[in-house]
Amino acid sequence: MKLLVWLIPFLLYGSELLSQEIPVLDFQGLEERIREKNEAEVLVVNFWATWCKPCIKELPYFDSLQTSYSPTKVKVLLVSLDMEAKAAAKYYQRKNIQSEVVFLDAVDHNAWIDRISPDWSGAIPATLFINSSGEESFHEGEYSAEALFTQVNQLLNPN
Repeated sequence: MKLLVWLIPFLLYGSELLSQEIPVLDFQGLEERIREKNEAEVLVVNFWATWCKPCIKELPYFDSLQTSYSPTKVKVLLVSLDMEAKAAAKYYQRKNIQSEVVFLDAVDHNAWIDRISPDWSGAIPATLFINSSGEESFHEGEYSAEALFTQVNQLLNPN
C-alpha cells in the first residue's frame, strides 16, 4: 500500500516531477545578465527556440563550446524564445544540455531586439558574442560547428 501512495503521484505528475526548471527572465534581467562583468574571456549568447529547426541543428555546437573550453575562456548562455518555458526545460533535460539555459519572457520583441543588436532583424538563430573588453559582435543565422569554433577562437586570440 505504501508503494501505491508513492506511485500514484508519480504516474500522475511523473514528467513534471522529473523535469528541471530553467530560469525565467524578463528583458531587463537578461540584459543585466548579458552586460554584467563575465568571468569568461568570451560570452556567447545564442537565441533559439525548440520549434526552430536551424536552432536545434546548431545547438549541440554551442553546447560543445561549453565543454571544449575552460569556464574562464568561454561561457555559453542559451536564451530560449519558446512560447513557454516548459518546452525549453523539457528539451534542456532530454538533451542533457551542459550550457546555461534561460527562458526570455518578453512578448514585445520589437522593444528589445535592437538593444541586443541594431543589425538583428529578429530572425533566429541569432548569436551575440562579447569579449572580455566588452566588445560585441553579432551574427544572425545558423552556424556550422567549424564556423562557430573559428569565430570563438578569433575572439580568444585576436592577433
